[in-house]
Formats: sequence, C-alpha cells, structure tokens
Amino acid sequence: MGALDYLSNFCIVTPTRTKHKPMQTVEIKVKMDCDGCERRVRNAVTSMKGVQSVEVMRKQHRVRVIGYVDANKVLKRVKSTGKRAEFWPYIPQHLVHHPYAFGAYDKKAPSGFVRNVVQAFPTPHEENYVSFFSDDNVHACSIM
Repeated sequence: MGALDYLSNFCIVTPTRTKHKPMQTVEIKVKMDCDGCERRVRNAVTSMKGVQSVEVMRKQHRVRVIGYVDANKVLKRVKSTGKRAEFWPYIPQHLVHHPYAFGAYDKKAPSGFVRNVVQAFPTPHEENYVSFFSDDNVHACSIM
C-alpha cells in the first residue's frame, strides 16, 4: 500500500482558487481640462476588469472608481493616459479639528476639502481636556 499511496499523490488534482479583490472605492486626483481628457480617463478606467462604476468630476480634478479592483493598478492605468495622477489627498473639512494647521490648508484643494495631515487631528490629551467641561460630563460641576 505504501507505493500505491505514493503514486496516488501525483494524480490528485487540487483546485486552484483565485482570491477575489475586495469591493473598494479608489479616488484619484487627475488634472483634466476638456471633454477629451475626461473621456480618455473614463475609457481607460472603465475597460478594467472588476470595475462597477466610474465617476469623473472634472471641476474637482477627481476620479472615483468603485469595484473589485486594485488601487495601484487603477492609478497605473490612469497614468497610462499621459496624465499626471496621484491618490486623492484631501478629506472633507468638517472631519478635521484644526483645518488651518500647518500643511493642512491647501489653496489648490476644492472648496470644503483640506489636505489629510497628522497635525490637523487633535492629540488624545487635548480631546480629554475638552470633554472635562462638556455638558455631557456629569462630573463637570465638581471640577469647576
């Protein structure tokens, strides 16, 4: 039986399973001036495998791709059109505690957005001091 078991290991076919990419949203900053630029970027990204939807916002110079795609491959495909592209570096201004911190405010950012930098978020100690005098804190009167 030993030789038969040894030979049967060569005949076993194991199914190869491909890993599916997770559904994600990729946002890319691309400078687009005209309808031709917009169409070229849209066609390049739409033809990728796994793309569910493509949203191009020309005034914000922004492309949003939703689907089962790799973010680096989407960026590479957009760069292949001849446009300079990078991942979307901005976040909405209302999510940041200090929108005018050094490096966060960017004149090139669309209205309502600031650059995503570490200094714009409060330190853990700062947030604790603010909550001391909050109306939600039941011990606020004892502190005063």
